[in-house]
Amino acid sequence: MKRKTLSLIRIAVLILIIIDITFEAYMHQVKGGGPEGSPSIHALCPFGGLESLLSVFTAGQLLDKIYAGTMALFIISVVLAVVLRRSFCAWICPLGGLQELFGRAGRKIFNKSFKVPVSADRYLRYLKYLVLALVLILTWKTATLWFSPYDPWAAYGHLGEGLASVWTEFAIGFIILLVSFAGSFFYDRFFCKYMCPMGAFLGIVSKLSPFRIKRSEAICINCNLCTKVCPVNIDVARVETVKSAECINCQECTSVCPKDGALVNEFSIAKGRTVKPLVIGLVTLVIFFGGIGISKLTGSYALLPQPITEETVITDVDSLKGYMTIREISTAMGMALDEVYRRMEIPENISADTTMKDVSGMIDGFEFHTAREKLK
Repeated sequence: MKRKTLSLIRIAVLILIIIDITFEAYMHQVKGGGPEGSPSIHALCPFGGLESLLSVFTAGQLLDKIYAGTMALFIISVVLAVVLRRSFCAWICPLGGLQELFGRAGRKIFNKSFKVPVSADRYLRYLKYLVLALVLILTWKTATLWFSPYDPWAAYGHLGEGLASVWTEFAIGFIILLVSFAGSFFYDRFFCKYMCPMGAFLGIVSKLSPFRIKRSEAICINCNLCTKVCPVNIDVARVETVKSAECINCQECTSVCPKDGALVNEFSIAKGRTVKPLVIGLVTLVIFFGGIGISKLTGSYALLPQPITEETVITDVDSLKGYMTIREISTAMGMALDEVYRRMEIPENISADTTMKDVSGMIDGFEFHTAREKLK
């Protein structure tokens, strides 16, 4: 298959995912994150599962805003990395897709791709591993989504609330988002290459994969096209096997190669058998979306909290959420409704079926996180 056709298919898949995730993020702002709402941007990102993993092992519970479905996405992404390396980054990741769209726009305007000097690029690549280590350590220490205020993807997901709100809660993340898009305009997948902690993690896991892109010295005509089209700047034309953790398995190199057999996809456990570039893409989508389908069938793809019922018992006020109504808090805490009103200093003329998020908008200076502490 020609590179242009495969690229269009991959970009089309990424655009559809970007549209879907953007819509879900917007609906989360409109409907909230309660049982009848829409998933948060954190719940829809596999990295949230990694952030929550240590909390599961140490405290036996998921972090706030992370649900079983998020863990399912994380596990599916790990399985995909073991089978087909960092295919998630090239075929699934919406933030990677947005960067790629900016990169393609940049190439259209400048009619060329820019590259960070090798002397700087060599060391900048390690930055994302430092970010990964920092995020995991501080998330474990704080038992919160520590990275959220600095996360460009979280900032993107809250744009539906307006720039003023995003700037208030995600100022640094928003700046990183703008830098990532501006950087990608000149340098392909700027955030992916230098700052993405999920990319760093998948790169480490990908070392376990039996999948490799191999180059035949005997057949290769040294046209250097494979190196020129690589979005993460791997010098494919100078290696026998692409082993780099930077490879996102986009298949740009294999599909642009003019000589059959010069650059092929191969699994070490099935030597001699090669796989077409399009098949790699299809298998990537089957593993990821098939995994989601299986988790849905088994009932483990919950991305929203369970409804509050008479059987719900909450003893830790930190587990009370802004999507809950005054009545639901009364039920969950086993506390009389008028006592909840009194302790949280909520005027009696506000309906008991009002969510705490709405209460905050109705009373000047009312802070839910502060008010819920009064229920202890």
